[in-house]
Amino acid sequence: MRFLPKSTFGQTVMLIAGLLLINQIVTYISVINYFIRPSYQQINALVATQVEQIFLQGLNSPDNPLHEEFMETTGTRFHTTETAMHAGLRDATYYSFMSDEISQRLGGETDVRTTGGVNYLIWIRPPQDPNIWISIPMQGLEESDFSPLTIYLIVISILSVAGGWLFVRRLNRPLQALQKAARKVGKGQFPDPLPLEGSSEMVAVSNAFNKMSQGIHQLESDRVLMTAGISHDLRTPLTRIRLASEMLPDDQDWVKDGIEHDIEDMNAIIDQFIDYARQDQQEASENVDLNRLIKELIEGRLLESGHNIELQITQLPNAKLRVIGIKRVLDNLIENAFRYGSKNICIITKVDHQSKSLICNIRDYGKGIPESDIPMLFAPFAQGDKARGSVGSGLGLAITKRIVESHGGKMLFTNHASGGLSAGFSLPYSS
Repeated sequence: MRFLPKSTFGQTVMLIAGLLLINQIVTYISVINYFIRPSYQQINALVATQVEQIFLQGLNSPDNPLHEEFMETTGTRFHTTETAMHAGLRDATYYSFMSDEISQRLGGETDVRTTGGVNYLIWIRPPQDPNIWISIPMQGLEESDFSPLTIYLIVISILSVAGGWLFVRRLNRPLQALQKAARKVGKGQFPDPLPLEGSSEMVAVSNAFNKMSQGIHQLESDRVLMTAGISHDLRTPLTRIRLASEMLPDDQDWVKDGIEHDIEDMNAIIDQFIDYARQDQQEASENVDLNRLIKELIEGRLLESGHNIELQITQLPNAKLRVIGIKRVLDNLIENAFRYGSKNICIITKVDHQSKSLICNIRDYGKGIPESDIPMLFAPFAQGDKARGSVGSGLGLAITKRIVESHGGKMLFTNHASGGLSAGFSLPYSS
């Protein structure tokens, strides 16, 4: 059902509250049927018996010599309807279950009402004489005596639900910590080990997560070290090859130029390997305006002849960004748009207040790419744009995707309805 909470915390609290509610209802019904109802039945029997005795002995008549003594001893009073109203009948409450039961005992329709307060009275209009009202005091029975059960059940319910809420909250706290830590690991960050607290099952899960996080951190460190080592070792023979090419005779300049061009390509590929392994996690985040970074990048970029960049930017709130990393993302997307799309591109920015995210799209006016190839663009070493002559290591968009996801964002690639590819990303911001 859509009204049920989705979280374990909410479901558990609702389950406990539901069970307690059922328990309180059953308890309330049980107390009424086995304690309160028998007491009232006993009171009704006593009242009915007293009324029967009044009429059997004629104690209701003022001419009876025992009339005054009876009223003085028992506190019972006899009233007409008018005097009864002045004596408190107008404030009395009618109880059908008492009237029905006493009517059965007296053999006729009986009107029974009660008034509370300091003097608790039962008002009876008996079938023997419907013209009189008899008020019978109940010693030691007050209106407040019937409310403690309800108050007790309410207090117990509140305390039980509060205790269940505190228990579930304590149980849920380690899960929330685990969720936050898992998100950080997913972004390539490695938080401090989780505290081992909570139930034994939760302690076991936290301990397993800590070991997993340490293992991933170690593997990541080893991978970065291995990639850096291989890249460093490759540069040494490349340097020797460059020096050797310098010694070629002048009539073989075409060979020399080809070797130098290949060395530059290999150095660029090595740099991409290092960037992919490093993930730019060392850079600190700054509270900056994305539009400002775009303008700075365009002003510092040397555009080739015929290349043009159109800006369609809207005012954006500041966001926590790693400036160098985001500029690398923008530069890569702009370079790809020029290289594989068209000489004219458009950079569009906007803000989605509902999801609290900044959106940036770089649109070209080329042919676009097949929709089925878009997911493969971000795979390391994969070149999803072979039809347009991709070259290089295939790590450019993989690095871009890592940088964006490390900010908590996501890549947005789609073919534009009017032609061309719209390559962009979204980044979260905090208001």
